[in-house]
Amino acid sequence: MNRILNFCKSHTVFCVAAVAAAVSCFFVPPDAAYLGYFDFKTLSCLFLTLAVVAALRNIKFFTILARKIVAVAGNLRTLALALVYITFIGSMLIANDMALITFLPLGYFALTTAKKETYMAYVFILQNISANLGGMLTPFGNPQNLYLYSYYSIPTGEFTQIMLPPFCLAVALLTVCCLLLRPEPLEIDGDFPEVLNLPRTALYLALFAFSILIVFRVVPFWIGLILIPAVLLFADRDALAAVDYPLLFTFVMFFIFAGNASRIEALRALLSGLLEKSTLLVSTLSCQFISNVPSAILLSRFTGNYRELLLGVNIGGTGTLIASLASLITYSEFKLLCPTEGKKYLSLFALLNLIFLAVLTAAAYFLMI
Repeated sequence: MNRILNFCKSHTVFCVAAVAAAVSCFFVPPDAAYLGYFDFKTLSCLFLTLAVVAALRNIKFFTILARKIVAVAGNLRTLALALVYITFIGSMLIANDMALITFLPLGYFALTTAKKETYMAYVFILQNISANLGGMLTPFGNPQNLYLYSYYSIPTGEFTQIMLPPFCLAVALLTVCCLLLRPEPLEIDGDFPEVLNLPRTALYLALFAFSILIVFRVVPFWIGLILIPAVLLFADRDALAAVDYPLLFTFVMFFIFAGNASRIEALRALLSGLLEKSTLLVSTLSCQFISNVPSAILLSRFTGNYRELLLGVNIGGTGTLIASLASLITYSEFKLLCPTEGKKYLSLFALLNLIFLAVLTAAAYFLMI
């Protein structure tokens, strides 16, 4: 029983998705149409990317790279900028949740070593926002992007054109937040014993590049499903075991829920009507209650306006604590490291996220009209 409770606590989003899928099955009993619910390319691309990223994490590639960058920071302001930018760029390449799992411990390490624990909550929240917003520029940066990019077959150039303005605004806002910190001097030990395994690094980076080609539709996904697991089976079997399978099955559950919801006429009429009024605002608001990934999957069944939907489910990752799985990861990590600072974190989180949500939503709204 304890194992079940711990699993539910650690994978809340998956459990909610499973319950939602199960309930929807009572309204739409399983039939042959269920097979049409699943976007197998999205699931395959997500699996392959997670597997390669796990292999790179196992050789401490991201940690070593990030530590070397942070080691050259001379003051608190520069350190905050380094941590935020590292997380921001990392989310573009390895997805937002993986970026946080990789770089939040680095932030804790850097701030405690420099005896700047007072700023832990502020820097963690900025790292969280940067992870949610940094991934918006690339199809593989956020899980909802990967799904929408595949579901609507959005051209890569158009995808970048849609997301570039809010991306640039997010960079500017995050930079301003970091510059608000005083340039207090600090000393960080730059002597790290870890050394990169160059042959494995080269192999895994090649696999990562190959997985990106699959995302961009240059290589058929079924080739990747054969090649990448086969290589990892010999090079790093643990990487295959370390894949975030609950995240994959969360997608499966939401595919079932969204597919069934699209077949319930009353719900279809309601959501279609709301989305016709403003897809951007409805999708942004939806994220605040059911998170950005399920919002993307559900609402995509009721609108063809992928421009506003794409903007809404990315910007909507800011706001409430449940607006993004990445935000829950950050809060859990912070509570583990700073168990007495939970209330301070939540207050500051609400303030900063509300500012980002309001500014980005307003900018996107006026960009669309």
